[in-house]
Amino acid sequence: MRVIGIDPGLRRMGWGVIEARAGRLSHVASGTCESAAGDLAARLLQLHVALTEVIRAHAPDAAAVEQTFVNRDGAATLKLGQARGVALLVPAQAGLPVAEYAPNAVKKAVVGVGHADKRQIGHMVRLTLPGAAPEGADAADALAIALAHVFLSGGAARLTAAVRAAS
Repeated sequence: MRVIGIDPGLRRMGWGVIEARAGRLSHVASGTCESAAGDLAARLLQLHVALTEVIRAHAPDAAAVEQTFVNRDGAATLKLGQARGVALLVPAQAGLPVAEYAPNAVKKAVVGVGHADKRQIGHMVRLTLPGAAPEGADAADALAIALAHVFLSGGAARLTAAVRAAS
């Protein structure tokens, strides 16, 4: 299974693609989609075009997107929500199933602590995915989101199988 993790952002949207095969995880690619300052609609379009190209180039089977947290700046939160809309729309347009994860759930799945900092996340991503060298925190976060999806969806699949077997 090939998974793309997406860390929504209006200026920089992190993305990371990993592959889980026969219990082994590997890094495929990671980076950021960037938008230039200016008109919001144009920035969202830039992100849409760039993320569409990433999905076309790396052909993931599923997508995982980080949920938005609300901060004190309402306007910034709304803009982030619009960028998150692009992060949800593009994989859905490609026909991919899209899962969403809270930031603390991602941190707990990857680091073991729900309040880990960016440095700890980057370190665990590099340990879990040998050879991965994400450029910046946005790409590292996106890889962590993809890892969390593999870890958490695998557990859900095992639980579903166990329930079916018990029935």
